[in-house]
Amino acid sequence: MRLRRARFVDVIERQLDLFQREQRGLIDDCIAAERSYNAAERDEAEERYGDYVDLVETGTEVLADLRDNFAQTLDEEDAEEYADTFNRAVLKRFKRFALEIEDR
Repeated sequence: MRLRRARFVDVIERQLDLFQREQRGLIDDCIAAERSYNAAERDEAEERYGDYVDLVETGTEVLADLRDNFAQTLDEEDAEEYADTFNRAVLKRFKRFALEIEDR
């Protein structure tokens, strides 16, 4: 089973590299929003957290679209294996976007 998963590693790394390049602004905005939330006074914290969550949801959707578009080119069994491998790679590389990616 390990050998079958290894075949997706290269394509997933390229996809995540692409995401990182093309979504650099979104990633930076997430970092800034998290800092803003952490630094916010109590009365502003909820709003700041909402801003952060909105950005994270956007990033998660972009990653899920990348995953799903490629998975459509595979048969059902391979697509499931690929999606699992992709989701684990997101968890390792972009933890903030991994929490809900399996639900998308």
